[in-house]
Amino acid sequence: MGKRTRQRVKLVAPTSQYTDPDGNVLELRGSLTPATRRDYAATLAGGLHREDALARATELLFERLAVSWTIADVPITRQRELLGRYRMATDAERAFIRESLRAHLAEHFPELPAP
Repeated sequence: MGKRTRQRVKLVAPTSQYTDPDGNVLELRGSLTPATRRDYAATLAGGLHREDALARATELLFERLAVSWTIADVPITRQRELLGRYRMATDAERAFIRESLRAHLAEHFPELPAP
């Protein structure tokens, strides 16, 4: 058989869900490419101010790991919308995201430093 007629199996990374006290659910992907790991390390250790480097590294992780975010029973699944909603997040929502990312990194990527 030719290459076009073969069925290809699409690999799907496992996901983990994190719930905040208000019932909002953040779903994070369980895999990162080597290039993303390098980008994250470079951003975290970059020549920026420490707070700016942490903010950029957290946003990079959120952008690469977030699969969906359900807020008030309204799911957000498109990457552009997820990133836009992250940028508009309240301080409490950002704290929840940071805590979720730290727990997720500790479980799935222990070699990476948490933001």
